[in-house]
Amino acid sequence: MRILLALVKKEIKQILRDKSTIVIAFILPLISFVIYMYGINLDSVKVTMGIKNDDRSPEVATLVKSFGHSKYVNSINFDNMQDIEKAILKSKIKGAVVIPNDFSSKLSKGEKADLLVITDGSEVNTANYVQSYAMSIANQWLATSKYRRLMPRTLIGTEVRTWYNQDLNSHHFIMPGSIAITMTLIGILLTSLVVAREWERGTMEALLSTNVRTIDIVLGKYIPYFILGMLSMAFNVFLCVCVFQIPFKGNYLILFIISAIFLFTSLGIGLLISSVLKNQFMASMVAMSLGFMPALMLSGLIYPINSMPMFFQYLTAVIPPRYYIAFIESEFNAGGVNTIRIANAFYLTILGLILFAAVYKNTQMRLEAKSPRRIKKLEGGVKT
Repeated sequence: MRILLALVKKEIKQILRDKSTIVIAFILPLISFVIYMYGINLDSVKVTMGIKNDDRSPEVATLVKSFGHSKYVNSINFDNMQDIEKAILKSKIKGAVVIPNDFSSKLSKGEKADLLVITDGSEVNTANYVQSYAMSIANQWLATSKYRRLMPRTLIGTEVRTWYNQDLNSHHFIMPGSIAITMTLIGILLTSLVVAREWERGTMEALLSTNVRTIDIVLGKYIPYFILGMLSMAFNVFLCVCVFQIPFKGNYLILFIISAIFLFTSLGIGLLISSVLKNQFMASMVAMSLGFMPALMLSGLIYPINSMPMFFQYLTAVIPPRYYIAFIESEFNAGGVNTIRIANAFYLTILGLILFAAVYKNTQMRLEAKSPRRIKKLEGGVKT
């Protein structure tokens, strides 16, 4: 225990001396939260659309007003198609709706009347918004106009109820999910440099000359960064709940317990990378590839897993952030679901223990013998 405490104390001193570690643990989450809160928005966007009305009937004028009253559309009236084309090419508008001159007359006769919807296909998502907004506004207008008899009858009525996140605010799941991204960076990126830095600086050789055991070295790396990660976790939760006012409906104790399990798993990935590669540059590159990118792209935070190709759906099954993001979003928005808590905690625990065993096995307690060619080259360098 005395040796282990000495190694933990040494590692804590190195953390405090290395200012970049503190920056990654506390400043990086703050910057990330500001970006996720104010720079990323997955809610329905407000688009600027052009309106060209060739039908001057009073009924169609109410349709034009419906576009102007929509909270998702900023409408601009145009008199000719040339101006619409120029506005779209210059990105002043994202689409346009053209109402033909026989629109109301066809509706009065009970015939099908068409609307021309023009969108800018260079931005696919925005083009989809323009189409869906135009269709929705037109259908709502038709349902309340004198032409509502033309609406198709349906035998099934639908009523939409939102159980969780009733405001449909995307930040209510992006911000908790960003905690998982930050915890992944702290757990994998920082620890991926720990053992590699020891080998590059030569301090590992001095450490191996003492009577330390493998378990002492492994725990001496785990414990300090686990403490740092949990402090960062508490700071992240404080920012979410108190600063950015994200509602929390779960249990704080369960949140920190499963977060500790996830951090334990992330530390294992980082230390395994560091112990295998023994090179800080290579370790940092691999850590970013295996840590940050999968956590952002394949965890379900931004892109739904069900919409991914089948290969990537199977691949996400071995990515720890997928399970932690599902848990933490449930904890914030739904108040916690026991099936999600138990299943995800069980998976993360098993994976964390496997990674701990792999780190223990790959932690070398002796120096590697250099090849004869390498020794000859070094000797030649010494003689010159």
